[in-house]
Amino acid sequence: MGDLVKLQIDDKPVEVPAGTLVINAAKTVGIEIPAFCYYEGLSLQAACRMCLVEVEKSPKLMTACTLAVAEGMVVRTDTPQVVEARKSMLEFLLTNHPLDCPVCDKGGECELQDLTFRYGAGQSRFSEIKQHVPEQQWSPIVYFDAPRCILCYRCVRICKEGMGVGALGIINRGAPTEIAPNVGDHLECDECGMCIDICPVGALTSGSYRYKTRPWEMKHVGTVCAHCSNGCTTTLGVYDNRIMRGNNRDRSGINGEFLCVKGRYAFDFVDHPDRLRSPLMTVGGRFEEVPWSKALAAVASKFEEVKQRGGKFGVIGSTRTTNEENDCLQKFARGGLGTENIDHHRTGDLVTLLAAVRGRADALATTEDLYRRKAILVVGADLAQQHPLLAFQIRANWRHHQCRVYTVTRGPVREDSLSVLRVRAEEGGELAAVESLRDALKAEPELVILFGDAIQGSTVRGLVEFGDSLGIPVKYVCLLDYPNSRGAVEMGLTPRDETGLTLPEMLTSPDLDVLWVVGANPLKGASAAAAGAFVVVQDLFLTETAQRADIVLPAASAYEKSGTITSVCGEVQRLTRAVTTMGVKTDLEIFQWLAKLMQLDLEARPTVSGEAEIRTGLIRSAGDTLFTSGTLGRYCKVLNSLREAPGGLYQWTS
Repeated sequence: MGDLVKLQIDDKPVEVPAGTLVINAAKTVGIEIPAFCYYEGLSLQAACRMCLVEVEKSPKLMTACTLAVAEGMVVRTDTPQVVEARKSMLEFLLTNHPLDCPVCDKGGECELQDLTFRYGAGQSRFSEIKQHVPEQQWSPIVYFDAPRCILCYRCVRICKEGMGVGALGIINRGAPTEIAPNVGDHLECDECGMCIDICPVGALTSGSYRYKTRPWEMKHVGTVCAHCSNGCTTTLGVYDNRIMRGNNRDRSGINGEFLCVKGRYAFDFVDHPDRLRSPLMTVGGRFEEVPWSKALAAVASKFEEVKQRGGKFGVIGSTRTTNEENDCLQKFARGGLGTENIDHHRTGDLVTLLAAVRGRADALATTEDLYRRKAILVVGADLAQQHPLLAFQIRANWRHHQCRVYTVTRGPVREDSLSVLRVRAEEGGELAAVESLRDALKAEPELVILFGDAIQGSTVRGLVEFGDSLGIPVKYVCLLDYPNSRGAVEMGLTPRDETGLTLPEMLTSPDLDVLWVVGANPLKGASAAAAGAFVVVQDLFLTETAQRADIVLPAASAYEKSGTITSVCGEVQRLTRAVTTMGVKTDLEIFQWLAKLMQLDLEARPTVSGEAEIRTGLIRSAGDTLFTSGTLGRYCKVLNSLREAPGGLYQWTS
């Protein structure tokens, strides 16, 4: 913390660090200074003039959002002059505003609405006819209503500074000034929806949410996004047992206000008509719906029969199930079935990284480290496409703390625009490319190295050896693709010794008697020798693997269960059930039911108490892009609509 500065705001003594803005200093003593254009973390704009305050000895009102505190400063936020200025500004902002709150999607959570009731005059002196401009659709997601816009420029700044895209800009000057998209009459961007969420009014609205419900009619459930490994907290708006939207306006969780297109919009797979809602059993070469009791009894009987005769099991776990479920599954496999043949679909080589840094608890970077550390090296990854939150954190670090960014990639990536040095390297040549940066990296005070799934085995060990040789503090992030990829490793969904088969080995094993697949699709496009085994699948949809199964059990999605998952950077976070779907069960319920039928004692941990154990017991020691999400991506209307948007996929190019 820097030097402290003492001042007075509305006769209240305030003591804050030097450099603090008056608008933030006022918050420390419970004084609200209204503002539209100010948004913490973005560049200062001073466009709306709502935050005007009186400063003793100043000849005019000052903008609190750009004014830094000074020793002995005396500030007043409620004088007649300030009150009149606020009324006048609101009157001006409403000059052409359509006042259509009853049909505006922002109604009930609109900052203009709130501040007008709180500080407005209540009646306008303007008698001119309002200018009307037709609403524009800029993309499958983004709609723009110009008369509602108050030109705070939040959307322009978050798109350029936060997302690194710059898809929105300002055209014209003076009265005709307006916000406009980057490509003619439409947007070509990440479709993250950040501009919509950050808009203080209803100028930017969501095509997937508009005219469906009201904020006060929904139940708001805080949980974690079910798509990638970044672990973004999201608040789901639920109405009539349906998820209507996602946002994180309360800035809870490791992601602050950030959400990408998946976290904000891609949840319609939950109530997709193709969801499995009843167990299926193969009878006479075709699937038949059967009761849960019959399906689970058949599974338990088969498991018991194979176990008694010393048969061979293969268990494939999931990167989408909770830590509690993964822990229960590995106990079931090892303690109940007596097998070490347990694995999951792996992308990044976290297992090798954990072995290379064993005993060094501080060698693994957190999400906050990406925002705080002085230097960042990205190796073999397109963060903006595959790990958007991590890219967002690095951009924020670059803006706020001037971190130095280095990139070693096969082609252009968005982080190139921030980097002090960039090297192009074909797959297999990354380590040599990193070595070429030795002198520059050695001069840094500290470093975080992020590496993608092309970096495997000996290359991972070589990268750690390189970091150790720099003589500076170095932390690592092994980039993984799915919501609980790290939790799957840390909960034990990998063979513990050489006797256990890995996932590829299970699929090619000719003598496997049972293949139990939980929340995965390993047989997609594969002709596996193990296809002759008795196959049990737990999943949301009839995937390629499920189509080959003998018994299929309909499982709950991440939005239909509670538990914990572990982000790519090791943060353990809570999933909270938002909706329920008839006919499905959580994977944990399925494991426990099977264990009861087989009379197994797995000591399965309850979700809540298990969270504490998981938090203390963690090792701590190319995949989907922004617009695809494996199996779930097929069932998300928003993601599919983007593939057909103008210009094709919204890919960033250098």
